[in-house]
Amino acid sequence: MRLFYSDHYAIPLPAGHKFPAAKYALLRQRLEGDRVFRFEPAPLAEREAIERAHDPAYVASILDGTVDPRVMRRIGFPWSEALVRRSLASVGGTLAATTDALTGGFGGNLAGGTHHAFYGEGSGFCVFNDLAVATRTCGKRAAVIDLDVHQGDGTASIFEDEPAVLTVSLHGEHNFPFRKQRSRIDVALPDGTGDEEYLDRLRAVLPGVAEFGPEIVYYQSGVDGLAGDQLGRLAISTAGLAARDRTVFEFVRREGLPVVVTLGGGYAEPIERTVEAHTNTFRTAAAVLQPFSQAARLLE
Repeated sequence: MRLFYSDHYAIPLPAGHKFPAAKYALLRQRLEGDRVFRFEPAPLAEREAIERAHDPAYVASILDGTVDPRVMRRIGFPWSEALVRRSLASVGGTLAATTDALTGGFGGNLAGGTHHAFYGEGSGFCVFNDLAVATRTCGKRAAVIDLDVHQGDGTASIFEDEPAVLTVSLHGEHNFPFRKQRSRIDVALPDGTGDEEYLDRLRAVLPGVAEFGPEIVYYQSGVDGLAGDQLGRLAISTAGLAARDRTVFEFVRREGLPVVVTLGGGYAEPIERTVEAHTNTFRTAAAVLQPFSQAARLLE
């Protein structure tokens, strides 16, 4: 199983910035120790590909640095050439993972899941929407299962009028974004939602995904629903998040669907809690989707 990474493109951030940039390299280091995955640097997405899901004027402003400072404030990062390269790699990783999924059943990106980016602007640490770009590029009937604690508002907006894309979002009802968009399936969860209720709500939406008949599934596997996450408000345990992942992967295996896994958010402290939860996502994917390999022993 191949995983694409972008952590070699470091984003210059001011001291004390709340974005957990260090988690990406830490995650790759931990997974490398499993000797189950193959790692490859994510290719940089081409401008033409990004424009399949974004306003060309917005794309140009990001690439050449003329973007309105107010837009960058909504994104939450200072503009830099390094940020541009990282953003292109984040999208490129999901595009490459999509190719892997369509040829072998699984594709993984150790970045991406940038679901707050809209057609004409970014938001919430998201510059370009890799999920939307990859969906538009692959041209398949697609389901986006977004389990980040924050609604996938950008993805929902981009695909609101596209019947061939099913957007599913389980998210905190009272969390960012405070102006929600309309996914095809929205499940708004109260603060403090724990493992049992969360898993019940997830299992309840999966038959609708199957009924939709997707040809590919994009799984935004954010772990900011973890209890104690700084930007979360839910109360899911590490084991509960692993059970969530297993539920998704067993679903796609049962339905015979290729799946692309992107990272999404995670802001727990210490950062090792976030890294552990992200690690479990990919270990669970390997254990469920390659049950007869060494991967099956990782979670024993």
